[in-house]
Amino acid sequence: MAEKSTIARPYALAAFGLAQEQIQTDPNSLAKWSDMLGFAAVAVADEVMQDYVSNPKVDVETLSRLMIEVCGDQLNDMGKNFIKVLVENKRLNVLPEIVSLYNLHRAEAEKTIEAEVISAFPLSDAQQSSLQAGLKKRLGREVSLVSKVDENLLGGAIVRAGDLVIDGSVSGQLDKLATALLH
Repeated sequence: MAEKSTIARPYALAAFGLAQEQIQTDPNSLAKWSDMLGFAAVAVADEVMQDYVSNPKVDVETLSRLMIEVCGDQLNDMGKNFIKVLVENKRLNVLPEIVSLYNLHRAEAEKTIEAEVISAFPLSDAQQSSLQAGLKKRLGREVSLVSKVDENLLGGAIVRAGDLVIDGSVSGQLDKLATALLH
């Protein structure tokens, strides 16, 4: 069986294309599609809904109608049609992957990225702002920063933004030093 992300990719691109088409009439369409897809993904993940999705006795029309009713006003007409297509193609189970891929396309289009900083101690607002500004300059994107504390770190911080990982932790620096000394 193909990877879920491989199956989800064309649907994420289609949803992104639909959202981009609506930008002329609704500048917030990318965010609205993100919200719609995210809500639908949460609905699909529900244990009761999973029973319906995985039951071969539930026909396409019934499942589509149920899904659209559960999502209610969270879906616009295009969102409802998108859900119908997913149900018809038996792809409702890959909706979480579609959401992830869609959000990657959205972040690329909006030139944004989410960065996670893990530090030994809580960062002050000034430290967070400084780190955010530095990452913005380095990555050329707007950065939303998520700060976490890991008391197992001796000191320093680890920053993850997309594929970029900056290990400025004391343990990371000691590992680099040990590697350098061994070679």
